[in-house]
Amino acid sequence: MHLEYVSDPADPRLADYRNLTDTALRRVQEPAGGLYIAESAKVIERAINAGHKPRSVLVQQRWVEGIAELLGQESDTRIIVVTDDVAEAVTGYAVHRGALAAMHRPQMPRLADLLSAANESADAGRSRIAILENLTDHANVGGAFRNAAALGIDAVLVTPSCADPLYRRSVRVSMGTVFQVPWTRIESWPADIELLKDAGYVVAGMTLGEGAITLDELVVEDHEKLALVFGTEGDGIIPATDRVLARRVTIPMMGGVDSLNVAAASAVTFYATR
Repeated sequence: MHLEYVSDPADPRLADYRNLTDTALRRVQEPAGGLYIAESAKVIERAINAGHKPRSVLVQQRWVEGIAELLGQESDTRIIVVTDDVAEAVTGYAVHRGALAAMHRPQMPRLADLLSAANESADAGRSRIAILENLTDHANVGGAFRNAAALGIDAVLVTPSCADPLYRRSVRVSMGTVFQVPWTRIESWPADIELLKDAGYVVAGMTLGEGAITLDELVVEDHEKLALVFGTEGDGIIPATDRVLARRVTIPMMGGVDSLNVAAASAVTFYATR
């Protein structure tokens, strides 16, 4: 094991963790493709089990044994051991979960390949995928991924402007399920809706707009391949997407409430269409 004890927050070995924003991590030139931060032993374990490779791990002394066991005695990953004060000085927040790992970003699959894999793994030829359109809140992205994992969604697609599923908060809220649900970032949206339609998916957008059927009615239609679009917080699905949807769908509300938080709406929709 490569244990390195660091007491100076300015030590260059801590550069990956020193108040770097998610954008800065993605733009790291070495390694190619950039980095993301995984927080807590459980999340790091799920990332490793998904085939992701850690560049280093930042850990407090009391967590060293568990992290060493997780990585394996033959691992060549650098383990940087710091005090609680140094960890907080470097990251800008109290690290309560014991460890942070700077992980190499995986190469994202092509949309066509992801759809093909989703169809192959689908139960009895049925397939459901989710599209997160321009979500800005990382907690909502993480929550949607956790719902997708729990309720059997075959894949998640995120649009070019959607918040990053590998952002630290997204990963934490998802409890690491972002590593187990196949996903990729769509290159062209909403133009790539045509690829979904060509693959046999009925594209249904969750909306309060005119002409929407209820979620119950969508379920009764019993589509074998269903792509569910969830729009950004506040404004919902963009007009260009709305114009090319095959179905517009709403969740019936009571009590004077007109809509749900997008993560909550995804849970309801995933469960109803399971």
